[in-house]
Amino acid sequence: MDPTDIGLFRLAEQRLAWTDHRQHILAQNVANANTPGYRPRDLAPFAATLAASGLSLTSARHLSPGGSGAGPTIGRPAEKTPAGNGVSLEDQLSKVADTSGVQAMVLNLHHKYQSMMRLALGRPG
Repeated sequence: MDPTDIGLFRLAEQRLAWTDHRQHILAQNVANANTPGYRPRDLAPFAATLAASGLSLTSARHLSPGGSGAGPTIGRPAEKTPAGNGVSLEDQLSKVADTSGVQAMVLNLHHKYQSMMRLALGRPG
């Protein structure tokens, strides 16, 4: 048995991949804040990724309400500038901070999983 091939590790890696992809999309939104006609994008909630992989939630409290996601989606209609741009820097930076917090939490959990595995295998540290 490969000790790294555990569902908890796979789930953490999926969530990290989601946060990485979301940060990339949010960075594109911020970079195009002055592009005429640009519409901000975001990812679908991470729960959609879980559903697509066959996993299901047994309690609504298992995931944070901040969500996570599968593929790019167009964001909700926002106020537009005279040039037709719908990017709100405040909204985008708030999402970046939220995603960064989720990423830090998942990395912390991943390290805890590794520590528990080492302890179970009788290896120090």
